Amino acid sequence: MSMPRLDIAAGGCLDGAAGRRGRAMCNLYSMTRTQDEMRRLFEEFEAADHLGNQGPLEEIYPDQPAPILRNGEAGRALAPARWGMPSPKMALEGKKTDRGVTNVRNTASPHWRRWLGVGSRCLVPFTRFAEPHHQTKKNHWFEVADGRPAAFAGIWVPQWTSVRKLKDGETTDDLYAFLTTSPNAEVGAVHPKAMPVILIGADAWRTWLAAGWDEAGALQRPLPDGTLATIAPEEAPSPQQVERQPRLL
Repeated sequence: MSMPRLDIAAGGCLDGAAGRRGRAMCNLYSMTRTQDEMRRLFEEFEAADHLGNQGPLEEIYPDQPAPILRNGEAGRALAPARWGMPSPKMALEGKKTDRGVTNVRNTASPHWRRWLGVGSRCLVPFTRFAEPHHQTKKNHWFEVADGRPAAFAGIWVPQWTSVRKLKDGETTDDLYAFLTTSPNAEVGAVHPKAMPVILIGADAWRTWLAAGWDEAGALQRPLPDGTLATIAPEEAPSPQQVERQPRLL
Protein backbone atom coordinates (compact mmCIF):
# COMPACT_ATOMS: atom_id res chain seq x y z
CA MET A 1 0.00 0.00 0.00
CA SER A 2 1.45 3.39 -0.97
CA MET A 3 1.84 6.17 1.56
CA PRO A 4 -1.22 8.45 1.72
CA ARG A 5 -1.11 11.99 0.38
CA LEU A 6 -1.78 14.49 3.15
CA ASP A 7 -3.55 17.79 2.75
CA ILE A 8 -1.18 20.72 3.20
CA ALA A 9 -1.51 23.06 6.13
CA ALA A 10 -1.55 26.72 5.23
CA GLY A 11 1.75 28.25 6.15
CA GLY A 12 4.41 30.86 5.72
CA CYS A 13 8.11 30.98 6.40
CA LEU A 14 10.22 32.68 9.01
CA ASP A 15 13.34 34.45 7.82
CA GLY A 16 16.00 34.92 10.48
CA ALA A 17 16.05 34.86 14.26
CA ALA A 18 13.50 37.63 14.65
CA GLY A 19 10.84 35.60 12.88
CA ARG A 20 10.43 38.08 10.03
CA ARG A 21 8.13 36.62 7.41
CA GLY A 22 9.51 36.01 3.93
CA ARG A 23 9.21 33.60 1.03
CA ALA A 24 10.19 30.05 1.88
CA MET A 25 13.00 28.37 0.00
CA CYS A 26 13.04 24.67 -0.84
CA ASN A 27 9.49 23.55 -0.14
CA LEU A 28 9.00 21.33 -3.16
CA TYR A 29 11.01 18.36 -4.40
CA SER A 30 10.57 15.03 -6.14
CA MET A 31 11.73 11.50 -5.44
CA THR A 32 11.06 9.38 -8.50
CA ARG A 33 13.33 6.41 -7.84
CA THR A 34 11.48 3.16 -7.30
CA GLN A 35 11.53 1.39 -3.97
CA ASP A 36 13.85 -1.28 -5.38
CA GLU A 37 16.22 1.43 -6.62
CA MET A 38 16.31 2.99 -3.16
CA ARG A 39 17.01 -0.39 -1.55
CA ARG A 40 19.95 -0.94 -3.89
CA LEU A 41 21.16 2.63 -3.49
CA PHE A 42 21.38 2.34 0.29
CA GLU A 43 22.23 -1.39 0.45
CA GLU A 44 25.51 -0.88 2.31
CA PHE A 45 23.69 0.81 5.20
CA GLU A 46 21.77 -2.39 6.00
CA ALA A 47 18.56 -0.49 6.61
CA ALA A 48 15.26 -2.17 7.37
CA ASP A 49 12.58 -1.36 4.79
CA HIS A 50 9.45 0.14 6.35
CA LEU A 51 8.21 1.89 3.21
CA GLY A 52 5.52 -0.61 2.30
CA ASN A 53 4.65 -0.37 -1.40
CA GLN A 54 6.31 3.00 -2.02
CA GLY A 55 5.88 4.42 -5.51
CA PRO A 56 7.67 7.36 -7.17
CA LEU A 57 6.69 10.79 -5.82
CA GLU A 58 6.61 13.50 -8.49
CA GLU A 59 5.81 16.36 -6.08
CA ILE A 60 6.54 16.39 -2.36
CA TYR A 61 5.21 19.37 -0.43
CA PRO A 62 5.53 20.35 3.25
CA ASP A 63 3.55 18.25 5.73
CA GLN A 64 3.38 15.31 3.32
CA PRO A 65 4.98 11.93 4.02
CA ALA A 66 8.13 11.04 2.11
CA PRO A 67 10.89 8.41 2.43
CA ILE A 68 13.96 9.00 4.56
CA LEU A 69 16.90 6.79 5.51
CA ARG A 70 17.12 7.35 9.25
CA ASN A 71 19.27 6.38 12.18
CA GLY A 72 17.46 5.18 15.27
CA GLU A 73 17.64 3.12 18.44
CA ALA A 74 16.63 -0.02 16.53
CA GLY A 75 19.16 0.60 13.73
CA ARG A 76 18.79 2.24 10.35
CA ALA A 77 15.58 2.13 8.37
CA LEU A 78 14.07 3.32 5.12
CA ALA A 79 10.78 4.71 6.37
CA PRO A 80 8.17 7.38 5.72
CA ALA A 81 8.14 10.57 7.78
CA ARG A 82 6.16 13.79 7.69
CA TRP A 83 7.98 16.84 6.32
CA GLY A 84 8.27 19.58 8.95
CA MET A 85 10.17 19.44 12.26
CA PRO A 86 8.71 20.92 15.48
CA SER A 87 8.80 24.72 15.49
CA PRO A 88 10.62 26.75 18.16
CA LYS A 89 8.41 28.11 20.93
CA MET A 90 8.86 31.71 19.79
CA ALA A 91 7.39 30.80 16.39
CA LEU A 92 4.28 29.31 18.02
CA GLU A 93 3.30 32.26 20.21
CA GLY A 94 -0.38 33.02 19.67
CA LYS A 95 -0.85 30.07 17.32
CA LYS A 96 -3.10 27.03 17.72
CA THR A 97 -1.19 24.81 15.29
CA ASP A 98 2.42 23.95 14.54
CA ARG A 99 2.81 23.78 10.77
CA GLY A 100 6.39 22.59 11.07
CA VAL A 101 9.82 23.79 9.94
CA THR A 102 10.95 22.33 6.64
CA ASN A 103 14.39 23.96 6.26
CA VAL A 104 16.96 24.36 9.06
CA ARG A 105 19.81 26.86 8.70
CA ASN A 106 20.78 27.96 12.21
CA THR A 107 22.33 24.81 13.68
CA ALA A 108 23.77 26.87 16.56
CA SER A 109 20.25 27.38 17.93
CA PRO A 110 19.54 25.39 21.13
CA HIS A 111 16.25 24.32 19.56
CA TRP A 112 18.08 22.46 16.79
CA ARG A 113 21.21 21.34 18.64
CA ARG A 114 19.27 18.60 20.46
CA TRP A 115 18.61 16.93 17.09
CA LEU A 116 22.09 17.15 15.58
CA GLY A 117 23.45 13.98 17.18
CA VAL A 118 23.95 10.80 15.17
CA GLY A 119 20.70 9.24 16.37
CA SER A 120 18.63 12.11 14.95
CA ARG A 121 20.25 12.32 11.52
CA CYS A 122 18.74 11.07 8.29
CA LEU A 123 19.19 11.18 4.54
CA VAL A 124 16.34 12.59 2.45
CA PRO A 125 16.65 11.08 -1.04
CA PHE A 126 15.55 13.26 -3.94
CA THR A 127 15.82 13.45 -7.71
CA ARG A 128 14.97 17.14 -8.23
CA PHE A 129 14.15 20.15 -6.08
CA ALA A 130 12.52 23.48 -6.84
CA GLU A 131 13.26 27.06 -5.80
CA PRO A 132 11.01 30.06 -6.48
CA HIS A 133 12.75 32.79 -8.47
CA HIS A 134 13.25 35.83 -6.26
CA GLN A 135 11.73 38.12 -8.91
CA THR A 136 9.36 36.15 -11.15
CA LYS A 137 8.25 33.71 -8.40
CA LYS A 138 8.30 30.90 -10.98
CA ASN A 139 9.62 27.58 -9.73
CA HIS A 140 13.00 26.62 -11.15
CA TRP A 141 13.93 22.95 -10.81
CA PHE A 142 17.43 21.65 -10.16
CA GLU A 143 19.03 18.21 -10.44
CA VAL A 144 22.55 16.83 -10.16
CA ALA A 145 24.05 17.48 -13.59
CA ASP A 146 25.87 14.16 -14.02
CA GLY A 147 23.02 12.05 -12.66
CA ARG A 148 24.76 10.85 -9.51
CA PRO A 149 22.31 9.91 -6.72
CA ALA A 150 21.95 12.54 -4.02
CA ALA A 151 20.21 13.17 -0.72
CA PHE A 152 19.54 16.16 1.50
CA ALA A 153 21.26 16.22 4.90
CA GLY A 154 18.29 15.72 7.19
CA ILE A 155 17.32 15.50 10.84
CA TRP A 156 14.32 13.72 12.25
CA VAL A 157 12.39 13.12 15.47
CA PRO A 158 10.25 10.04 16.21
CA GLN A 159 6.67 10.06 17.44
CA TRP A 160 6.23 13.78 18.08
CA THR A 161 2.78 14.83 19.29
CA SER A 162 1.43 18.18 18.12
CA VAL A 163 -1.52 19.85 16.43
CA ARG A 164 -0.61 20.24 12.76
CA LYS A 165 -4.16 21.06 11.67
CA LEU A 166 -7.09 22.07 13.86
CA LYS A 167 -9.44 19.69 12.05
CA ASP A 168 -7.19 16.72 12.90
CA GLY A 169 -6.45 17.66 16.51
CA GLU A 170 -3.37 16.13 18.11
CA THR A 171 -1.45 13.64 15.98
CA THR A 172 1.74 11.71 16.69
CA ASP A 173 4.17 11.54 13.78
CA ASP A 174 7.75 10.87 12.78
CA LEU A 175 8.94 14.26 11.48
CA TYR A 176 11.90 15.41 9.39
CA ALA A 177 13.50 18.48 7.85
CA PHE A 178 16.77 19.15 6.06
CA LEU A 179 19.60 21.61 6.48
CA THR A 180 20.22 24.62 4.27
CA THR A 181 23.28 26.71 3.50
CA SER A 182 24.49 29.52 1.23
CA PRO A 183 23.62 28.94 -2.44
CA ASN A 184 26.06 27.95 -5.14
CA ALA A 185 26.10 29.76 -8.50
CA GLU A 186 23.22 27.86 -10.08
CA VAL A 187 20.80 28.19 -7.17
CA GLY A 188 21.98 31.68 -6.26
CA ALA A 189 20.95 33.00 -9.67
CA VAL A 190 17.37 32.03 -8.80
CA HIS A 191 17.23 32.16 -5.00
CA PRO A 192 20.13 34.19 -3.58
CA LYS A 193 19.48 33.43 0.09
CA ALA A 194 19.95 29.68 0.51
CA MET A 195 19.98 26.16 -0.94
CA PRO A 196 19.54 22.70 0.61
CA VAL A 197 22.57 20.89 1.98
CA ILE A 198 23.07 18.20 -0.67
CA LEU A 199 25.15 15.08 -0.13
CA ILE A 200 26.35 13.20 -3.22
CA GLY A 201 27.71 9.68 -2.94
CA ALA A 202 28.23 7.08 -0.23
CA ASP A 203 31.23 8.76 1.40
CA ALA A 204 29.23 11.89 2.23
CA TRP A 205 26.24 9.79 3.30
CA ARG A 206 28.38 7.75 5.69
CA THR A 207 29.87 10.88 7.20
CA TRP A 208 26.47 12.45 7.77
CA LEU A 209 25.00 9.32 9.32
CA ALA A 210 27.93 8.28 11.52
CA ALA A 211 30.50 11.03 12.16
CA GLY A 212 30.75 13.38 15.12
CA TRP A 213 29.25 16.82 14.69
CA ASP A 214 32.55 18.57 13.98
CA GLU A 215 32.98 16.41 10.88
CA ALA A 216 29.33 16.02 9.92
CA GLY A 217 28.58 19.71 10.47
CA ALA A 218 31.29 20.64 7.97
CA LEU A 219 28.99 19.21 5.28
CA GLN A 220 26.66 22.19 5.77
CA ARG A 221 28.12 23.98 2.77
CA PRO A 222 27.06 24.74 -0.81
CA LEU A 223 27.79 22.34 -3.64
CA PRO A 224 30.64 23.37 -5.96
CA ASP A 225 29.50 25.63 -8.78
CA GLY A 226 28.52 23.66 -11.86
CA THR A 227 27.29 20.59 -9.95
CA LEU A 228 23.61 21.24 -10.63
CA ALA A 229 21.65 21.52 -13.86
CA THR A 230 18.73 23.96 -14.06
CA ILE A 231 15.45 22.78 -15.58
CA ALA A 232 13.03 25.13 -17.35
CA PRO A 233 10.98 27.17 -14.86
CA GLU A 234 7.34 26.48 -14.16
CA GLU A 235 4.59 29.03 -14.29
CA ALA A 236 4.08 31.11 -11.16
CA PRO A 237 2.51 29.05 -8.34
CA SER A 238 -1.19 29.28 -7.67
CA PRO A 239 -2.43 30.86 -4.41
CA GLN A 240 -3.11 27.33 -3.15
CA GLN A 241 0.52 26.36 -3.75
CA VAL A 242 1.79 29.49 -2.01
CA GLU A 243 -0.32 28.63 1.05
CA ARG A 244 1.42 25.26 1.24
CA GLN A 245 4.73 26.75 2.28
CA PRO A 246 5.55 26.41 6.01
CA ARG A 247 8.41 27.94 7.90
CA LEU A 248 12.14 27.89 7.50
CA LEU A 249 14.46 28.73 10.40
